[in-house]
Amino acid sequence: MAELTTVARPYAEAAFRLAKETNSLPAWSEALAVLAVAAKDPLAVEFATNPKFSASQVHALLIDLLGARANQLISNFVAAVLENRRFILLPLVAEQFEHLKAAEDGVVKAHIESAFALDAAQLEQLKSLLASRVSSKIETTVSVDPELIGGVRMTIGDDVIDASVRGKLAALSASLSQ
Repeated sequence: MAELTTVARPYAEAAFRLAKETNSLPAWSEALAVLAVAAKDPLAVEFATNPKFSASQVHALLIDLLGARANQLISNFVAAVLENRRFILLPLVAEQFEHLKAAEDGVVKAHIESAFALDAAQLEQLKSLLASRVSSKIETTVSVDPELIGGVRMTIGDDVIDASVRGKLAALSASLSQ
């Protein structure tokens, strides 16, 4: 998965740069969301990767799907993605585009995993901690993972703060086996 993310990053950055230059971040966001949904559909993937169909045929179908959302820059972007056989990367491109857009707005996305459900006060305390660490607004998603045993694991971009019992046990085990 990491390799796909790495390959998708330049596409997301190029789309973001174009969207920002043309002051059309919302339009690009919407178009990429539609394309991401299409790229998750098994029939669409089969069609797009079938050698019987040219990139221009797949392009025409996607542009029809986008309808009024497809301006010339978006159309050119889709053509480049298809010419380079990167159709299946569109969900990752859209995801990375949204991260860039959030960063532009001064919002950092974080994921918090907890061994138990967090109440509102605990969640606000963790958000405050993360916000002070990155000096930005924090937008969080939260999930419960009982395998953590206790504590939380927080992910902000590539940074992971593991304050879980499972993480501490793994660190202890690693230090003892050296």
